[in-house]
Amino acid sequence: MTEQATWVPQDVDEEIPSAARLYDYLLGGAHNFAADRALAEKFLSALPSARDVARLNRAFLRRAVVHMAQQGVRQFLDVGSGIPTVGNVHEIAQAADPHARVVYVDYESVAVAHSQLLLEGNDNATIIQADLVEPGVILEHPETRRLLDFDEPIGLIMAGVFHFVSHELDAPAIIARYRDELATGSYLALSHFTADISPDEMAGVVEVMRRSSDPIHTRTHAEIIELFTGFDLVEPGVVGTALWRPDRPERAADEPGGSQIYAGVGRRL
Repeated sequence: MTEQATWVPQDVDEEIPSAARLYDYLLGGAHNFAADRALAEKFLSALPSARDVARLNRAFLRRAVVHMAQQGVRQFLDVGSGIPTVGNVHEIAQAADPHARVVYVDYESVAVAHSQLLLEGNDNATIIQADLVEPGVILEHPETRRLLDFDEPIGLIMAGVFHFVSHELDAPAIIARYRDELATGSYLALSHFTADISPDEMAGVVEVMRRSSDPIHTRTHAEIIELFTGFDLVEPGVVGTALWRPDRPERAADEPGGSQIYAGVGRRL
């Protein structure tokens, strides 16, 4: 009998694919199951640039955290953090300041279990299991309150996760609940799938993910900008991930998959 891997919780059904493990697979990670890989191949059939989309979203996350750290932010709340891979928020933030504090949040059991392993011995970073549509649970969680000082600026991160929030829910109100808890000078970094650029491809993606535990709900540019209500958008505003303060501007416009996800950073007013 093969011993179960330490990153697989006992109650996980390996036959049910999840978005966190699909994303891990697209990024080249190893914390995914056969069902996740099968769904990912269908995802790739619908959106051939999916690996680039995932890579560019991860690169946006890095640049956003670096920007916030450069503005003096030393504490971060990463909601929908997913399965840790190279370039996690605490690694980026603590490279700028070893005392930077990070609270990760995810509702997927494998993401939480693997994060717990990764964060062992790091007193300035933790992971809690919760759903982003329940901001009160996250904001009042003992671990959140232990590490984060809400009287000081916080970097709130929702990278590639809010498109899992149904249109039936009041998306701006969910964001507002987080925003209202943040001190002036805090930041929101958010990225989100859109069908504005390639509606046929994204319709295929939506159909593929409909059969998973994490269906995708695309939003328009205007709807995503509305999520930044109460924040002053940092230049260049809400743009494709490849175009948000790219390391190599001369190549950004030609990045495959660079406009499938809108991304932006806003400063709390």
